[in-house]
Amino acid sequence: MIQILAGGKGEGKSKKLLAMANDAGKVAKGHVVFIDDDNRHMYDLHYDIRFVETSGFVMKDLKVLFGFICGILSQDNDIEKIFIDGLHNIVKEVDNESLTEFIKELEKTSASSNVDFVMIISEVLENLPEKAKEYVI
Repeated sequence: MIQILAGGKGEGKSKKLLAMANDAGKVAKGHVVFIDDDNRHMYDLHYDIRFVETSGFVMKDLKVLFGFICGILSQDNDIEKIFIDGLHNIVKEVDNESLTEFIKELEKTSASSNVDFVMIISEVLENLPEKAKEYVI
């Protein structure tokens, strides 16, 4: 399953994502991972949630981020959910074509690994590609 929180800056997306992650962390039978571009939310998360900060890694495009996610999944077969806070903060250059391909790869990975993905895309709904609009909550 993929879920996307979309909207402009200051609409409370990060707060909602943190609440969703904390709720998942309290009830998950497996592991929950929270990926962020900095550590400002590290202490806002339930202690069972694995926090991964990406600022020390070069994420030039969504293919690199997808490889990064696959690396995380390869090290832990018990991951249930991965939360990604601020896709545009982690990867600076995101266009509709690459976003569509990224979502297609996440769909395959979600199905094969039984992992749910929840992410923030800081873009108004009208500007998202159709593939992304399918998953906006």
